[in-house]
Amino acid sequence: MADPFDPQFALPLDYLALEKKQLRNELRARRRALNPTQQAQASLFLLRHLMQLPQFMRARNVALYLANDGEINPEPIARQLWKMEKHCFLPVLRPDKRRDLWFVEYTPDALLTKNRFGIPEPDFRTQHKMSAQLLDVVLMPLVGFDRSGARLGMGGGFYDTTFAFKQRPAGKPALIGLAHACQEVASLATESWDIPLFAIVTDQEIIQTQF
Repeated sequence: MADPFDPQFALPLDYLALEKKQLRNELRARRRALNPTQQAQASLFLLRHLMQLPQFMRARNVALYLANDGEINPEPIARQLWKMEKHCFLPVLRPDKRRDLWFVEYTPDALLTKNRFGIPEPDFRTQHKMSAQLLDVVLMPLVGFDRSGARLGMGGGFYDTTFAFKQRPAGKPALIGLAHACQEVASLATESWDIPLFAIVTDQEIIQTQF
């Protein structure tokens, strides 16, 4: 009888992809199940925890995202950054459809239009654009995470491609994953192209991964 723990009987890649897809569906369902009151409270608690990080408080140029599909909402973070006279940036899909992202300034009065995934973006032709290497902090949405800092994204590879130069958590920008606490799992497999996170912040805590 084959030993399932013998490396020669490792699960095929298509099976692992299916497992990852099923996990994504389950974790997305968890966050979508949160009602509007829970979502609003989670966003405020998230901001409270994030403001305990010196890297966030010192940052001048911060990239975040607009919440979609039940993601924890960083809009209170954007309002706080504007109040502190810091600069916010949003990821924008390149028109040439390459997998790396542009980061375009997000202001309170910015006009937003939906991209091909239905997510609003500022206009890169009229708003200031910044290179990923020059950002101080990048707040990234997560589908799932574990205590080691491994993360599960939507599977598009946009952040991994854009931040391929970040093979170590040290240095700019600090990559910080944001998620609801209910998106935590016991363990996630990692791939060679996965970019390590500096920290993960949820509505309940800061998880220090690689300080």
